[in-house]
Amino acid sequence: MQAMRILAATTGLILTSTLLSVPAQATGGIELTFLGRFATGAVGVGASEITAYDPATRRVFVVNAQDGTVDVLDIKDPRNPKKVATLVTPGANSVAVKKGLVAVAQQAAVKTDPGTVSFFSARNGRKLREVRVGALPDMVMFTPDGDKVVVANEGEPSSYCADGVDPEGSVSIVDVKRGSVKTASFRAYNGKENYLRAKGVRIYGPNATAAQDFEPEYIATDKHGRTAWVSLQENNAIAIVDLKHARVEEIVPLGLKDHSKPGAGIDASDRDTKIDIRPRPVLGMYQPDALASFEQRGRTYLVTANEGDARDYDCFSEEVRVKDLTLARPDGDALKKDAELGRLNVTTTSPKNAAGATTDLHSFGARSISIRSSSGAPVWDSGDQIEKLIAEKLPAQFNADQENNTFDSRSDNKGPEPEGVAIGEIKGRTYAFAGLERVGGIVAYDVSNPSRPSLAGYVNSRDFTGNVAAGTAGDVGPEGVLFIPAAQSPTFRPLLVVGHEISGTTAIYELG
Repeated sequence: MQAMRILAATTGLILTSTLLSVPAQATGGIELTFLGRFATGAVGVGASEITAYDPATRRVFVVNAQDGTVDVLDIKDPRNPKKVATLVTPGANSVAVKKGLVAVAQQAAVKTDPGTVSFFSARNGRKLREVRVGALPDMVMFTPDGDKVVVANEGEPSSYCADGVDPEGSVSIVDVKRGSVKTASFRAYNGKENYLRAKGVRIYGPNATAAQDFEPEYIATDKHGRTAWVSLQENNAIAIVDLKHARVEEIVPLGLKDHSKPGAGIDASDRDTKIDIRPRPVLGMYQPDALASFEQRGRTYLVTANEGDARDYDCFSEEVRVKDLTLARPDGDALKKDAELGRLNVTTTSPKNAAGATTDLHSFGARSISIRSSSGAPVWDSGDQIEKLIAEKLPAQFNADQENNTFDSRSDNKGPEPEGVAIGEIKGRTYAFAGLERVGGIVAYDVSNPSRPSLAGYVNSRDFTGNVAAGTAGDVGPEGVLFIPAAQSPTFRPLLVVGHEISGTTAIYELG
Protein backbone atom coordinates (compact mmCIF):
# COMPACT_ATOMS: atom_id res chain seq x y z
CA MET A 1 0.00 0.00 0.00
CA GLN A 2 1.28 3.45 -0.80
CA ALA A 3 2.50 5.68 2.00
CA MET A 4 -0.28 7.83 3.38
CA ARG A 5 -0.25 10.79 5.72
CA ILE A 6 -3.00 13.17 6.68
CA LEU A 7 -2.01 16.53 8.10
CA ALA A 8 -4.23 18.87 10.06
CA ALA A 9 -3.71 22.53 9.16
CA THR A 10 -6.22 24.65 11.01
CA THR A 11 -6.40 28.43 10.96
CA GLY A 12 -6.17 30.05 13.10
CA LEU A 13 -10.39 51.02 -12.12
CA ILE A 14 -13.51 51.06 -13.14
CA LEU A 15 -12.35 51.43 -16.66
CA THR A 16 -14.70 52.95 -19.11
CA SER A 17 -12.22 55.62 -20.06
CA THR A 18 -10.35 56.06 -16.79
CA LEU A 19 -8.30 53.87 -14.49
CA LEU A 20 -9.19 53.11 -10.91
CA SER A 21 -6.37 51.84 -8.79
CA VAL A 22 -5.47 51.43 -5.16
CA PRO A 23 -2.81 53.90 -3.97
CA ALA A 24 0.66 52.43 -3.68
CA GLN A 25 1.57 51.17 -0.24
CA ALA A 26 5.17 51.43 0.93
CA THR A 27 7.44 50.03 -1.81
CA GLY A 28 4.93 47.41 -2.95
CA GLY A 29 2.49 49.53 -4.95
CA ILE A 30 2.18 49.00 -8.69
CA GLU A 31 0.10 50.45 -11.51
CA LEU A 32 -2.24 48.19 -13.44
CA THR A 33 -3.22 49.79 -16.77
CA PHE A 34 -5.77 48.42 -19.22
CA LEU A 35 -4.26 48.04 -22.71
CA GLY A 36 -6.79 46.22 -24.89
CA ARG A 37 -9.23 43.36 -25.26
CA PHE A 38 -10.44 40.74 -27.67
CA ALA A 39 -14.19 40.08 -27.63
CA THR A 40 -15.69 36.87 -28.96
CA GLY A 41 -19.16 38.43 -29.11
CA ALA A 42 -20.63 35.57 -27.09
CA VAL A 43 -21.89 36.59 -23.63
CA GLY A 44 -22.59 34.38 -20.63
CA VAL A 45 -21.51 31.11 -22.19
CA GLY A 46 -17.87 30.71 -21.14
CA ALA A 47 -16.42 31.92 -24.44
CA SER A 48 -13.20 33.15 -22.77
CA GLU A 49 -11.91 31.26 -19.77
CA ILE A 50 -8.39 29.94 -19.19
CA THR A 51 -5.45 31.56 -21.02
CA ALA A 52 -1.89 30.52 -21.85
CA TYR A 53 0.98 32.29 -23.64
CA ASP A 54 3.70 31.30 -26.07
CA PRO A 55 6.50 33.91 -25.98
CA ALA A 56 8.14 32.76 -29.24
CA THR A 57 5.05 33.53 -31.33
CA ARG A 58 3.54 36.25 -29.08
CA ARG A 59 0.33 34.26 -29.07
CA VAL A 60 -2.27 33.78 -26.35
CA PHE A 61 -4.34 30.62 -26.31
CA VAL A 62 -7.83 31.02 -24.81
CA VAL A 63 -10.30 28.28 -23.93
CA ASN A 64 -13.65 28.96 -25.63
CA ALA A 65 -16.02 26.54 -23.94
CA GLN A 66 -18.96 27.79 -26.00
CA ASP A 67 -17.43 26.70 -29.30
CA GLY A 68 -15.38 23.79 -27.97
CA THR A 69 -12.22 25.43 -29.24
CA VAL A 70 -9.05 27.17 -28.16
CA ASP A 71 -8.91 30.62 -29.76
CA VAL A 72 -5.44 31.78 -30.78
CA LEU A 73 -4.80 35.51 -30.32
CA ASP A 74 -1.86 37.47 -31.71
CA ILE A 75 -0.81 40.03 -29.08
CA LYS A 76 2.22 41.54 -30.78
CA ASP A 77 0.21 44.73 -30.30
CA PRO A 78 -1.51 44.07 -26.97
CA ARG A 79 -3.67 47.16 -27.46
CA ASN A 80 -5.26 45.41 -30.42
CA PRO A 81 -5.21 41.61 -29.96
CA LYS A 82 -6.37 39.71 -33.04
CA LYS A 83 -7.68 36.19 -33.48
CA VAL A 84 -5.45 34.38 -35.98
CA ALA A 85 -6.38 30.73 -35.59
CA THR A 86 -8.55 28.19 -33.82
CA LEU A 87 -7.72 24.81 -32.37
CA VAL A 88 -10.60 22.33 -32.52
CA THR A 89 -10.85 20.97 -28.99
CA PRO A 90 -14.36 19.76 -28.05
CA GLY A 91 -14.87 19.72 -24.30
CA ALA A 92 -11.89 21.99 -23.62
CA ASN A 93 -11.57 23.07 -19.99
CA SER A 94 -7.97 24.23 -19.68
CA VAL A 95 -4.88 25.07 -21.74
CA ALA A 96 -1.16 25.38 -21.05
CA VAL A 97 1.89 26.20 -23.21
CA LYS A 98 5.56 25.37 -22.81
CA LYS A 99 8.44 25.39 -25.29
CA GLY A 100 6.12 25.78 -28.28
CA LEU A 101 3.85 22.93 -27.20
CA VAL A 102 0.17 23.52 -26.41
CA ALA A 103 -1.64 21.12 -24.07
CA VAL A 104 -5.45 21.17 -23.89
CA ALA A 105 -7.49 19.28 -21.29
CA GLN A 106 -10.78 18.03 -22.77
CA GLN A 107 -13.67 16.34 -21.03
CA ALA A 108 -15.49 13.53 -22.78
CA ALA A 109 -18.94 13.99 -24.36
CA VAL A 110 -20.21 12.17 -21.26
CA LYS A 111 -18.39 14.01 -18.51
CA THR A 112 -18.09 10.96 -16.26
CA ASP A 113 -16.09 9.09 -18.94
CA PRO A 114 -12.28 9.42 -19.16
CA GLY A 115 -11.09 12.65 -20.75
CA THR A 116 -8.08 13.49 -22.88
CA VAL A 117 -5.16 15.88 -23.20
CA SER A 118 -4.40 16.95 -26.77
CA PHE A 119 -1.05 18.41 -27.84
CA PHE A 120 -0.65 21.00 -30.61
CA SER A 121 2.15 23.03 -32.15
CA ALA A 122 1.98 26.61 -30.93
CA ARG A 123 3.42 27.85 -34.22
CA ASN A 124 1.14 26.21 -36.79
CA GLY A 125 -1.67 24.70 -34.69
CA ARG A 126 -1.10 21.19 -35.97
CA LYS A 127 -2.36 18.47 -33.66
CA LEU A 128 0.50 16.23 -32.62
CA ARG A 129 -1.02 13.60 -30.36
CA GLU A 130 -3.58 12.85 -27.71
CA VAL A 131 -3.45 10.92 -24.44
CA ARG A 132 -6.17 9.57 -22.20
CA VAL A 133 -6.55 10.84 -18.64
CA GLY A 134 -9.19 10.75 -15.91
CA ALA A 135 -12.79 11.92 -15.85
CA LEU A 136 -13.46 15.63 -16.32
CA PRO A 137 -9.90 16.97 -16.63
CA ASP A 138 -10.44 20.48 -15.29
CA MET A 139 -6.94 21.96 -15.22
CA VAL A 140 -3.70 21.25 -17.06
CA MET A 141 -0.21 22.64 -16.52
CA PHE A 142 3.38 21.95 -17.49
CA THR A 143 6.09 21.46 -14.91
CA PRO A 144 8.65 24.30 -15.02
CA ASP A 145 11.12 22.24 -17.09
CA GLY A 146 8.39 21.29 -19.58
CA ASP A 147 9.07 17.58 -19.20
CA LYS A 148 5.71 16.72 -17.69
CA VAL A 149 2.09 17.78 -17.94
CA VAL A 150 0.02 17.52 -14.78
CA VAL A 151 -3.77 17.22 -14.98
CA ALA A 152 -6.42 17.64 -12.29
CA ASN A 153 -9.20 15.17 -13.08
CA GLU A 154 -12.17 16.49 -11.16
CA GLY A 155 -14.39 13.45 -11.54
CA GLU A 156 -17.70 15.17 -10.78
CA PRO A 157 -20.75 12.90 -10.46
CA SER A 158 -23.60 12.95 -12.95
CA SER A 159 -25.92 13.10 -9.94
CA TYR A 160 -26.27 11.60 -6.49
CA CYS A 161 -29.41 9.67 -7.40
CA ALA A 162 -29.43 5.88 -7.35
CA ASP A 163 -28.69 5.72 -11.09
CA GLY A 164 -26.00 8.42 -10.93
CA VAL A 165 -22.38 7.85 -11.91
CA ASP A 166 -19.64 9.16 -9.62
CA PRO A 167 -16.14 8.65 -11.07
CA GLU A 168 -13.05 8.89 -8.94
CA GLY A 169 -11.01 12.07 -8.83
CA SER A 170 -7.34 11.69 -9.74
CA VAL A 171 -4.19 13.47 -10.93
CA SER A 172 -2.58 12.43 -14.23
CA ILE A 173 1.13 12.94 -14.92
CA VAL A 174 2.03 12.85 -18.64
CA ASP A 175 5.61 12.31 -19.80
CA VAL A 176 5.79 14.79 -22.67
CA LYS A 177 8.53 13.03 -24.63
CA ARG A 178 7.20 9.50 -24.31
CA GLY A 179 3.50 10.28 -24.19
CA SER A 180 3.06 7.88 -21.28
CA VAL A 181 0.59 8.60 -18.48
CA LYS A 182 0.80 7.81 -14.79
CA THR A 183 -2.12 8.30 -12.44
CA ALA A 184 -1.98 9.46 -8.83
CA SER A 185 -5.06 7.88 -7.30
CA PHE A 186 -6.87 8.54 -4.02
CA ARG A 187 -7.91 4.91 -3.54
CA ALA A 188 -5.51 4.41 -0.65
CA TYR A 189 -7.80 6.69 1.38
CA ASN A 190 -10.88 4.54 0.84
CA GLY A 191 -11.93 3.13 4.18
CA LYS A 192 -10.20 6.04 5.95
CA GLU A 193 -13.12 8.44 5.51
CA ASN A 194 -13.96 8.80 9.21
CA TYR A 195 -10.31 9.43 10.05
CA LEU A 196 -10.14 12.10 7.36
CA ARG A 197 -13.35 13.71 8.61
CA ALA A 198 -11.97 13.81 12.14
CA LYS A 199 -8.97 15.75 10.81
CA GLY A 200 -11.26 18.30 9.13
CA VAL A 201 -11.42 16.98 5.56
CA ARG A 202 -14.93 17.24 4.12
CA ILE A 203 -16.10 13.91 2.74
CA TYR A 204 -19.85 14.12 2.40
CA GLY A 205 -21.10 13.08 -1.04
CA PRO A 206 -23.88 10.52 -0.46
CA ASN A 207 -22.42 6.99 -0.48
CA ALA A 208 -19.15 8.27 -1.95
CA THR A 209 -15.78 6.77 -1.12
CA ALA A 210 -12.89 9.14 -0.45
CA ALA A 211 -11.59 8.62 -4.01
CA GLN A 212 -15.01 9.47 -5.44
CA ASP A 213 -15.52 12.43 -3.14
CA PHE A 214 -12.20 14.11 -3.82
CA GLU A 215 -12.56 16.45 -6.82
CA PRO A 216 -9.16 17.90 -7.88
CA GLU A 217 -9.65 21.46 -9.11
CA TYR A 218 -6.33 23.22 -9.67
CA ILE A 219 -2.59 22.52 -9.51
CA ALA A 220 0.65 24.28 -8.57
CA THR A 221 4.12 22.75 -8.56
CA ASP A 222 7.46 23.58 -7.01
CA LYS A 223 10.18 25.06 -9.23
CA HIS A 224 11.78 21.65 -9.72
CA GLY A 225 8.58 19.95 -10.84
CA ARG A 226 8.88 17.30 -8.17
CA THR A 227 5.90 18.14 -5.99
CA ALA A 228 2.39 19.25 -6.90
CA TRP A 229 -0.22 20.84 -4.65
CA VAL A 230 -3.77 20.15 -5.79
CA SER A 231 -6.82 21.98 -4.50
CA LEU A 232 -9.74 19.79 -3.45
CA GLN A 233 -12.21 22.64 -3.37
CA GLU A 234 -15.41 21.07 -2.13
CA ASN A 235 -13.42 19.06 0.39
CA ASN A 236 -11.75 22.19 1.84
CA ALA A 237 -8.39 20.46 1.49
CA ILE A 238 -5.19 20.27 -0.54
CA ALA A 239 -3.51 17.10 -1.79
CA ILE A 240 0.27 16.97 -1.96
CA VAL A 241 1.46 14.76 -4.81
CA ASP A 242 4.87 13.20 -5.53
CA LEU A 243 5.11 13.65 -9.30
CA LYS A 244 8.01 11.25 -9.85
CA HIS A 245 6.16 8.34 -8.33
CA ALA A 246 2.61 9.53 -9.17
CA ARG A 247 1.63 9.18 -5.53
CA VAL A 248 -0.66 11.20 -3.29
CA GLU A 249 1.43 11.65 -0.16
CA GLU A 250 -0.67 13.90 2.03
CA ILE A 251 -4.18 15.25 2.36
CA VAL A 252 -4.12 18.60 4.17
CA PRO A 253 -7.36 19.95 5.65
CA LEU A 254 -7.40 23.73 5.40
CA GLY A 255 -9.38 24.52 8.52
CA LEU A 256 -11.97 27.21 9.10
CA LYS A 257 -11.79 31.00 9.09
CA ASP A 258 -13.32 32.60 12.16
CA HIS A 259 -15.37 35.51 10.85
CA SER A 260 -16.18 36.60 14.41
CA LYS A 261 -12.65 37.96 14.84
CA PRO A 262 -11.80 41.62 14.19
CA GLY A 263 -10.39 42.05 10.70
CA ALA A 264 -12.15 38.93 9.43
CA GLY A 265 -15.71 40.21 9.19
CA ILE A 266 -18.14 39.85 6.29
CA ASP A 267 -21.27 41.51 4.93
CA ALA A 268 -23.73 38.65 5.29
CA SER A 269 -26.99 40.11 3.95
CA ASP A 270 -28.26 41.04 0.50
CA ARG A 271 -31.46 42.51 1.95
CA ASP A 272 -30.19 45.28 4.25
CA THR A 273 -29.61 47.85 1.45
CA LYS A 274 -26.26 48.90 2.87
CA ILE A 275 -22.60 47.99 3.23
CA ASP A 276 -22.21 46.28 6.58
CA ILE A 277 -18.89 44.46 7.01
CA ARG A 278 -18.41 43.34 10.58
CA PRO A 279 -17.48 40.28 12.63
CA ARG A 280 -20.12 37.54 12.55
CA PRO A 281 -20.46 34.20 14.36
CA VAL A 282 -19.67 32.22 11.21
CA LEU A 283 -16.86 29.88 10.23
CA GLY A 284 -15.77 30.17 6.59
CA MET A 285 -14.52 27.15 4.68
CA TYR A 286 -11.54 28.33 2.62
CA GLN A 287 -12.32 26.04 -0.35
CA PRO A 288 -9.77 27.50 -2.80
CA ASP A 289 -10.25 27.24 -6.53
CA ALA A 290 -6.93 28.35 -8.06
CA LEU A 291 -3.64 28.18 -6.25
CA ALA A 292 -0.12 29.19 -7.22
CA SER A 293 3.34 28.73 -5.75
CA PHE A 294 6.40 30.92 -5.29
CA GLU A 295 9.72 30.65 -3.55
CA GLN A 296 11.13 33.04 -0.99
CA ARG A 297 14.45 32.51 0.74
CA GLY A 298 14.57 28.87 -0.26
CA ARG A 299 11.08 28.07 0.96
CA THR A 300 8.05 27.31 -1.18
CA TYR A 301 4.78 29.04 -0.41
CA LEU A 302 1.28 28.63 -1.80
CA VAL A 303 -1.20 31.40 -2.62
CA THR A 304 -4.84 30.32 -2.63
CA ALA A 305 -7.89 32.12 -4.01
CA ASN A 306 -10.55 31.21 -1.47
CA GLU A 307 -13.60 31.18 -3.74
CA GLY A 308 -15.81 28.58 -2.08
CA ASP A 309 -18.14 26.15 -3.78
CA ALA A 310 -21.22 24.11 -2.91
CA ARG A 311 -22.45 20.82 -4.32
CA ASP A 312 -25.82 21.14 -6.04
CA TYR A 313 -26.96 18.00 -7.82
CA ASP A 314 -30.11 15.99 -8.38
CA CYS A 315 -30.85 14.13 -5.14
CA PHE A 316 -28.37 16.19 -3.10
CA SER A 317 -27.87 19.92 -2.55
CA GLU A 318 -26.02 21.33 0.45
CA GLU A 319 -26.88 25.05 0.30
CA VAL A 320 -29.30 26.39 2.88
CA ARG A 321 -30.03 29.84 4.31
CA VAL A 322 -29.39 30.37 7.98
CA LYS A 323 -33.01 31.43 8.58
CA ASP A 324 -34.16 27.98 7.46
CA LEU A 325 -32.10 26.19 10.11
CA THR A 326 -32.80 25.40 13.73
CA LEU A 327 -29.94 27.04 15.65
CA ALA A 328 -28.61 25.74 18.93
CA ARG A 329 -27.90 29.27 20.20
CA PRO A 330 -29.77 31.50 22.63
CA ASP A 331 -29.52 34.35 20.10
CA GLY A 332 -30.69 32.12 17.24
CA ASP A 333 -33.90 34.03 16.49
CA ALA A 334 -32.03 37.34 16.30
CA LEU A 335 -29.37 35.86 14.02
CA LYS A 336 -32.04 34.54 11.64
CA LYS A 337 -33.24 38.02 10.74
CA ASP A 338 -32.51 39.03 7.13
CA ALA A 339 -30.34 41.98 8.17
CA GLU A 340 -28.18 39.67 10.30
CA LEU A 341 -27.36 36.14 9.13
CA GLY A 342 -30.76 34.98 7.92
CA ARG A 343 -29.93 35.37 4.23
CA LEU A 344 -26.43 33.87 4.42
CA ASN A 345 -25.90 30.63 2.54
CA VAL A 346 -24.24 27.91 4.58
CA THR A 347 -23.85 24.17 4.23
CA THR A 348 -26.36 21.63 5.50
CA THR A 349 -23.34 19.64 6.67
CA SER A 350 -22.59 22.17 9.43
CA PRO A 351 -22.20 20.48 12.85
CA LYS A 352 -25.36 19.61 14.77
CA ASN A 353 -26.17 18.53 18.30
CA ALA A 354 -28.01 15.39 19.33
CA ALA A 355 -31.35 17.11 18.76
CA GLY A 356 -30.42 18.01 15.19
CA ALA A 357 -29.96 21.74 15.84
CA THR A 358 -27.04 23.46 14.08
CA THR A 359 -24.26 24.39 16.48
CA ASP A 360 -21.77 26.09 14.12
CA LEU A 361 -22.41 27.82 10.81
CA HIS A 362 -20.04 26.90 7.99
CA SER A 363 -20.17 29.29 5.02
CA PHE A 364 -18.70 28.80 1.55
CA GLY A 365 -15.31 30.37 0.83
CA ALA A 366 -13.34 32.87 2.86
CA ARG A 367 -13.69 36.02 0.65
CA SER A 368 -9.91 36.31 0.73
CA ILE A 369 -6.60 35.09 -0.55
CA SER A 370 -4.26 33.18 1.73
CA ILE A 371 -0.62 32.22 1.90
CA ARG A 372 0.32 28.80 3.20
CA SER A 373 3.56 26.94 3.70
CA SER A 374 4.52 23.98 1.51
CA SER A 375 2.99 21.71 4.15
CA GLY A 376 -0.31 23.60 3.93
CA ALA A 377 0.03 25.39 7.26
CA PRO A 378 -1.52 28.89 7.34
CA VAL A 379 0.95 31.80 7.08
CA TRP A 380 -1.32 34.77 6.25
CA ASP A 381 -4.85 35.61 5.15
CA SER A 382 -6.19 38.88 3.70
CA GLY A 383 -9.07 38.85 6.20
CA ASP A 384 -11.80 41.29 5.16
CA GLN A 385 -9.46 43.52 3.10
CA ILE A 386 -10.92 42.58 -0.29
CA GLU A 387 -14.51 43.27 0.71
CA LYS A 388 -13.43 46.55 2.29
CA LEU A 389 -11.46 47.44 -0.84
CA ILE A 390 -14.59 47.06 -2.97
CA ALA A 391 -16.62 49.03 -0.42
CA GLU A 392 -14.11 51.88 -0.66
CA LYS A 393 -13.48 51.93 -4.40
CA LEU A 394 -16.86 50.80 -5.74
CA PRO A 395 -19.47 51.65 -3.10
CA ALA A 396 -22.32 51.76 -5.62
CA GLN A 397 -21.33 48.33 -6.93
CA PHE A 398 -20.37 46.71 -3.63
CA ASN A 399 -20.68 42.92 -3.77
CA ALA A 400 -22.38 43.19 -7.15
CA ASP A 401 -23.13 40.14 -9.23
CA GLN A 402 -22.32 39.60 -12.90
CA GLU A 403 -25.31 41.68 -14.02
CA ASN A 404 -25.25 45.45 -13.60
CA ASN A 405 -27.40 47.23 -11.03
CA THR A 406 -26.97 44.42 -8.50
CA PHE A 407 -25.60 46.31 -5.47
CA ASP A 408 -25.05 44.02 -2.46
CA SER A 409 -26.56 40.99 -4.17
CA ARG A 410 -23.63 38.69 -3.40
CA SER A 411 -23.25 39.54 0.27
CA ASP A 412 -25.28 36.47 1.19
CA ASN A 413 -23.11 34.20 -0.96
CA LYS A 414 -19.30 34.44 -1.10
CA GLY A 415 -19.03 38.22 -1.65
CA PRO A 416 -16.41 39.26 -4.28
CA GLU A 417 -15.49 35.58 -4.79
CA PRO A 418 -11.72 35.43 -5.49
CA GLU A 419 -11.20 32.67 -8.06
CA GLY A 420 -8.14 32.84 -10.34
CA VAL A 421 -4.65 33.63 -9.10
CA ALA A 422 -1.21 34.14 -10.66
CA ILE A 423 2.25 34.97 -9.34
CA GLY A 424 4.69 37.41 -10.97
CA GLU A 425 7.99 39.06 -10.18
CA ILE A 426 8.50 42.74 -10.99
CA LYS A 427 11.80 44.45 -10.29
CA GLY A 428 12.76 42.00 -7.58
CA ARG A 429 9.43 41.92 -5.79
CA THR A 430 6.89 39.12 -5.88
CA TYR A 431 3.21 39.81 -6.47
CA ALA A 432 0.04 37.76 -6.38
CA PHE A 433 -2.81 38.73 -8.71
CA ALA A 434 -6.30 37.45 -7.97
CA GLY A 435 -9.45 37.78 -10.08
CA LEU A 436 -12.71 38.66 -8.34
CA GLU A 437 -15.30 36.59 -10.15
CA ARG A 438 -18.44 38.55 -9.24
CA VAL A 439 -17.76 42.29 -9.00
CA GLY A 440 -14.83 41.82 -11.38
CA GLY A 441 -11.33 43.19 -11.51
CA ILE A 442 -7.89 42.04 -10.41
CA VAL A 443 -6.48 42.72 -6.97
CA ALA A 444 -2.70 42.71 -6.49
CA TYR A 445 -0.75 41.95 -3.33
CA ASP A 446 2.97 42.31 -2.73
CA VAL A 447 3.85 38.95 -1.18
CA SER A 448 7.62 39.46 -1.01
CA ASN A 449 7.29 39.02 2.74
CA PRO A 450 4.93 36.03 2.89
CA SER A 451 3.92 36.67 6.48
CA ARG A 452 3.17 40.37 5.88
CA PRO A 453 1.84 40.95 2.34
CA SER A 454 0.54 44.39 1.41
CA LEU A 455 -2.26 45.47 -0.87
CA ALA A 456 -0.56 46.79 -4.01
CA GLY A 457 -3.24 47.66 -6.57
CA TYR A 458 -6.61 46.99 -8.15
CA VAL A 459 -7.86 47.28 -11.72
CA ASN A 460 -11.38 46.72 -13.03
CA SER A 461 -12.21 47.12 -16.74
CA ARG A 462 -15.90 46.41 -16.30
CA ASP A 463 -18.32 49.15 -17.39
CA PHE A 464 -21.15 49.29 -14.87
CA THR A 465 -23.09 51.71 -17.12
CA GLY A 466 -23.23 49.17 -19.95
CA ASN A 467 -25.40 46.17 -20.60
CA VAL A 468 -23.83 42.81 -19.82
CA ALA A 469 -26.19 40.79 -22.02
CA ALA A 470 -25.62 43.15 -24.95
CA GLY A 471 -21.85 42.92 -24.58
CA THR A 472 -21.37 46.60 -23.73
CA ALA A 473 -20.23 46.17 -20.12
CA GLY A 474 -16.51 45.64 -20.70
CA ASP A 475 -14.90 42.72 -18.94
CA VAL A 476 -17.15 40.65 -16.65
CA GLY A 477 -16.44 37.47 -14.73
CA PRO A 478 -12.65 37.01 -14.60
CA GLU A 479 -11.73 33.33 -14.73
CA GLY A 480 -8.13 32.59 -15.69
CA VAL A 481 -5.33 34.99 -14.68
CA LEU A 482 -1.98 34.82 -16.51
CA PHE A 483 1.23 36.76 -15.78
CA ILE A 484 3.69 37.46 -18.61
CA PRO A 485 7.12 38.63 -17.38
CA ALA A 486 8.79 41.64 -19.00
CA ALA A 487 11.43 39.49 -20.71
CA GLN A 488 8.70 37.62 -22.62
CA SER A 489 6.34 40.54 -23.20
CA PRO A 490 5.82 42.23 -26.59
CA THR A 491 5.96 45.60 -24.78
CA PHE A 492 8.99 44.61 -22.69
CA ARG A 493 6.88 45.37 -19.64
CA PRO A 494 5.07 42.75 -17.59
CA LEU A 495 1.48 41.99 -18.58
CA LEU A 496 -1.58 40.32 -17.16
CA VAL A 497 -3.89 38.44 -19.51
CA VAL A 498 -7.31 37.63 -18.09
CA GLY A 499 -10.09 35.53 -19.60
CA HIS A 500 -13.60 36.67 -18.67
CA GLU A 501 -16.17 33.90 -18.93
CA ILE A 502 -19.31 36.09 -18.70
CA SER A 503 -18.39 38.87 -21.15
CA GLY A 504 -16.51 36.46 -23.43
CA THR A 505 -13.53 38.82 -23.51
CA THR A 506 -9.81 38.50 -23.03
CA ALA A 507 -8.34 41.63 -21.41
CA ILE A 508 -4.68 42.65 -21.33
CA TYR A 509 -3.24 44.88 -18.61
CA GLU A 510 0.22 46.38 -18.30
CA LEU A 511 1.96 46.42 -14.95
CA GLY A 512 4.11 49.38 -13.98
